[in-house]
Amino acid sequence: MERLVKLYRDRFGREPEEVALLPLSGSARKYYRMSGAGEPVIGCLGTNLKENRAFLAIDTAMRAAGVNAPEVYSVSDDGFAYLQEDLGGGQLFELLKPSIAAGSFSPEEKGWLKSVMAALPLVQFGTGRGVDWGVCFPDREFNARMVNFDINYFKYCYLKESGVDFDEIALQDDIDTLCADALAPFGQTFMYRDFQARNIMMRDGQPWFIDFQGGRRGPVQYDLASFLFNAGTHFSKELRAELEDVYIDALKEFMPVSREQFMEQYRLITLVRLLQEFGAYGFRGLIERKQLFIDCIPPAQKVLGELVAEPFPRYPHLTDVLRRVATDEGGICRNIL
Repeated sequence: MERLVKLYRDRFGREPEEVALLPLSGSARKYYRMSGAGEPVIGCLGTNLKENRAFLAIDTAMRAAGVNAPEVYSVSDDGFAYLQEDLGGGQLFELLKPSIAAGSFSPEEKGWLKSVMAALPLVQFGTGRGVDWGVCFPDREFNARMVNFDINYFKYCYLKESGVDFDEIALQDDIDTLCADALAPFGQTFMYRDFQARNIMMRDGQPWFIDFQGGRRGPVQYDLASFLFNAGTHFSKELRAELEDVYIDALKEFMPVSREQFMEQYRLITLVRLLQEFGAYGFRGLIERKQLFIDCIPPAQKVLGELVAEPFPRYPHLTDVLRRVATDEGGICRNIL
């Protein structure tokens, strides 16, 4: 904390009058709103130097490309602390929260969502043109190792905890096939990795982007899946389709798009992304018992059920297992909620 106070003092000439810890999530990083001299700022204390360096490098590339990302004012000598622009309290998730349960969003709320979709291709292509992939943390790109990590995260942190029975060999055969299929060629595009409403701030009607330190080179479909199939917001199929159209129209300004090919790969990447999400809910929720992640499991099951309602013929056992996960066959939700 002394590092943040020193940065504040060096910038404003005096120590902050108020320091408020912002709500924690799954990360060990801590954010503080610091105020007292001039405009409030956000102070960040990271626990991993490489992760901090990734954030700072990606932030620089984003801002150079014209993406709405917070300005970084100063960094501590050891690199573990920095001050950044305070984007206010307009977190998109909190703004949408009153409407999420009903699944019905106002014209203004839909306008926010469409503005995010329209801005996403610039985030992906603009950042990708300027960032050094070597600085990305923990890996430089979406690759076989990352896909295997994500799927094993699901298998060991959620599936084995859930009580759903499965054939280990048949499941692994399907997982190996899925890994190969998911790694279709992609260009020099930035994959935000955790692109969701909690990591977007609305300011003056425009989306601003935060918490992108886990980004790396990867397929554009991943971020779209992360946002539209996120259990925290659980958009309806109709709204997802509407927002997909907005995104694809914006994407055409950056690359030629065959809608059929795009949607085919998008469905595979959505499956990979949902498995990663379930791994997180398993580890943070079922194992660590963090309520925020436990609460996400039932809506995530609903989203998963929608995805696997149409089977994946190349992954028959995985499809069967996921259908049983979606219906809570093992009863994990009935026992924990």
